[in-house]
Amino acid sequence: MSRESTAQKVRIMAPLLLLLCLMMWAKGVESKKYMRCELTRVLVETYRFQKTLMSNWICLVEHESSLDTNKVTSKENNSKNYGLFQINSRDYCAEGRRGGLCNMKCEDLSNDDISDDIACAKTIQQRDGFKYWKGWSRYCRNTQNLPNLDVTCKLSTLSPIRSPNSF
Repeated sequence: MSRESTAQKVRIMAPLLLLLCLMMWAKGVESKKYMRCELTRVLVETYRFQKTLMSNWICLVEHESSLDTNKVTSKENNSKNYGLFQINSRDYCAEGRRGGLCNMKCEDLSNDDISDDIACAKTIQQRDGFKYWKGWSRYCRNTQNLPNLDVTCKLSTLSPIRSPNSF
């Protein structure tokens, strides 16, 4: 193969390689880091979370994932916690396939679509209560530690804008 032929192939392949890298990078940017009041508004207005429990949910998410939808945490028991609510792969989801008590892929819990995270978190909360989450038990169990969302986020002024199931 001549030098000219190799150089020509490099000129053709370089932009394709760059495009592939950009596509892979863009795929990995499917996460969102919420601000406290932004998430409060989304949970109440879009997903109809009960206002009376919002301080518990926000405190939980702040201590579990730091409001980051992309967070994945490896645990000592070889399981992982996924997403905004840090849902564990041992019981509630399965890695690489649908499964667990929420019948979902764990990897689907670590992107910016939080509807599946919310559905699974609701299942967990109904089954085990907030005590399932160590971050809630450690930091949020005492009501004095809960954020006052009415003051900081004007919670009382928020109303649902659509009608999925109430949480």
